[in-house]
Amino acid sequence: MDDIATRAPRHAWGMAKVVGDSMVPTLQAGDRLLVSYRRTPEPGSVVVARLADGAVVVKRAVERRTTASGRPGWWLLSDNPAAPGVIDSRHRGPVVDADVIAVVVGRLWPRPRILR
Repeated sequence: MDDIATRAPRHAWGMAKVVGDSMVPTLQAGDRLLVSYRRTPEPGSVVVARLADGAVVVKRAVERRTTASGRPGWWLLSDNPAAPGVIDSRHRGPVVDADVIAVVVGRLWPRPRILR
C-alpha cells in the first residue's frame, strides 16, 4: 500500500495522509490533505480511491475509462511511477466511479497549497 487515506463519508470534507513516494513531486510522504467527498473528479484531479483489494490510495485521475465489467471509471496514475511498490491503473486497470471516494482540494501541512 503506497498511499493511505482516511475517510469520513457522512461529512463533506475530510483529511488524508500521504504515505509513500508515488505522488512526488506533487505530494510528499507525510503531507496532510484536505479532501472533498462531494466534488466530482475531472481529468487531472488528485483523488482518493479504493482499489479492488481494499487499499486506499492517493492518485491522479487521468481520464475516463470503462472497467472490465463495463462500468464507467477512472484511469488513475502515480505522478512518480518509478517509486518503489507503485500500484496504479497500469497494474490494476480502471477504478469504478463508486470507488473514487474523494477529490483532493489542497495540502494542509507542512506547506499549505491548493491543488488543481
